[in-house]
Amino acid sequence: MSLPVQPVEKAPAKVNLTLRVVARRGDGYHEIESLVAFADFGDRLSLAPGNTIALTVRGANAAQAGSGPENLVLKAAHALAARCPGLRLGAFRLDKRLPVAAGLGGGSADAAAALRLLGRANGLVGNDPRLYDAAHATGADVPVCLDPRPRLMRGIGDVLSTPLSLPPLSAVLVNPGVAVATKAVFAGWRPADTPSAPLDVAVLTHLASRDEFMRLLATQANDLQDAAIALAPVIAGVLAALRALTGCRLARMSGSGATCFGLFPSAAAARRAAKLLRAKYAEWWIKAVILGGAGRQRLV
Repeated sequence: MSLPVQPVEKAPAKVNLTLRVVARRGDGYHEIESLVAFADFGDRLSLAPGNTIALTVRGANAAQAGSGPENLVLKAAHALAARCPGLRLGAFRLDKRLPVAAGLGGGSADAAAALRLLGRANGLVGNDPRLYDAAHATGADVPVCLDPRPRLMRGIGDVLSTPLSLPPLSAVLVNPGVAVATKAVFAGWRPADTPSAPLDVAVLTHLASRDEFMRLLATQANDLQDAAIALAPVIAGVLAALRALTGCRLARMSGSGATCFGLFPSAAAARRAAKLLRAKYAEWWIKAVILGGAGRQRLV
């Protein structure tokens, strides 16, 4: 007798199109502003109902992700169980396709997918405050991944704008196979001599075209990029390789690194660029994606 097929929840990669560090707080955290979008590629998570919480991990990056108590899937499940007495639990199975500690929010996306799966299994509606409380308790990036649509993040990542309808972007994601610690990157941050201007949600809401969006992105930066390069100089090489590709309109690091993205005029141009990079840098993780609202895309 075959086992029933479990529903699969997508955990899309989160890309920080911009990242402005506003200030270092007294508690060691940093106030940020970041425009985030989600890719049409990511991890996959399923849940088989049961009486206990368990996790198995497979896939190319399973060993790096681990299946122990530090995995954010388990942290999120326990956080929700603590807020919902009698919660129906189960065994998670994670297909880890995103690189780990890569600035793509993979662990946070996995945790958010776990909360969505448990929410559906227990009849919790999407805006149930217990889901968001559990997301906040699990990690700073988990709330924005709970409903993976473009947003402007502020505070320590906990202050979210309403979902933004942004023009989709064709991109190539590149990770050189090095992990950089977020805490160490933030520790190395220094205020820019000419900081980027704050983004305005009203302006983002009324973008007329992809070209206008690209011009706006070009006025921004990732304030953690220099600090990350100081820890992992290969990031500078990734950015140079992306910028040298025909059609690359902008190349920038995502999050605290080491993954970088290049933006291209079309999906076909991004696929060609990814193919060229793979031929030259076989050891790098390279993926052509569409960045936008994951809810409007087919996640592969």
